[in-house]
Amino acid sequence: MDYIEVTVSTSTAASEAVSDILIGLGAVGTQILDRADLPDVEHPLHDWELMDQSVIDNMPEDVQVKAWFEAETAPAVLERLPGSLEKLRRGWKDPGTLTVSTYFTPGQDWSENWKKYYKAFRAGRRIVVKPTWESWTPVPGDIVLEIDPGMAFGTGTHETTALCVELIEEYMKDGSFLDIGSGSGILGICAAKLGARDVLCIDIDPDAVVTARDNIRQNGLAEKVTAVAGDLNKDIDRLYDTVAANILAPIIIKLCPSLDRTLKKNGLFICSGILLEQADDVEKALKDNHFRIIEKRTKGDWASFAAVSEA
Repeated sequence: MDYIEVTVSTSTAASEAVSDILIGLGAVGTQILDRADLPDVEHPLHDWELMDQSVIDNMPEDVQVKAWFEAETAPAVLERLPGSLEKLRRGWKDPGTLTVSTYFTPGQDWSENWKKYYKAFRAGRRIVVKPTWESWTPVPGDIVLEIDPGMAFGTGTHETTALCVELIEEYMKDGSFLDIGSGSGILGICAAKLGARDVLCIDIDPDAVVTARDNIRQNGLAEKVTAVAGDLNKDIDRLYDTVAANILAPIIIKLCPSLDRTLKKNGLFICSGILLEQADDVEKALKDNHFRIIEKRTKGDWASFAAVSEA
């Protein structure tokens, strides 16, 4: 089948929002190319960050979000896309140029091209997140998560994922675990491998649920971890010991008042996906809803919180 490849130039902060717009317009897959996701080959922080310089040399200077549309639907998409991007421009402080380019890809296997940019990375002290097609030689103590992110998920979320994993590793106790907005299921799988006995992953996107279920099976956790489709915590009818949400700050703020429906008293809430400039608003929402913050952690442009419910 023939496809049109649409590329939008943007910023790190707005890349996931651009990806969401393209998926909403019917993209069969998206890919985020962002140099910020790759380690500095001259000054790696860890041995595991070693990477061939050619991979970095081939990355674009600006952040690019690529999407693929069936050729017959592309004209309608290109007619609607400028208006959607203009709405985004008005809502973001730094959305980048938002310039659009297109490329005709006759019969190309686009679904495999993005994989060369998605590499294993260490999140926390022991957790290694490894794409299923990559090899990894674990050192003693490593807990390896086999993850296929699926084409609906960008590769630009390593910092927010790592922040969540670090806080789960630091503060989660044995018990039940709920991941709201679970995407490919990384956090739920991580929690199960760290000792959570009963894990539920929930996401509003049915494609995300399919991907999460595949990853759960890939990690041999089908008896401990369940993935379902649902809207935030509206479709949950029980209380959990730990709730995690690696989503966006406005959604976390909206979620805070209703967490008493899903989180036990003295339960742990871990949230990430928060731009530094939005961290004060999230902190206020947590405190206004009777959470005691036990740690705020930052990485790059992102912040995360671990908090205990006192309601």
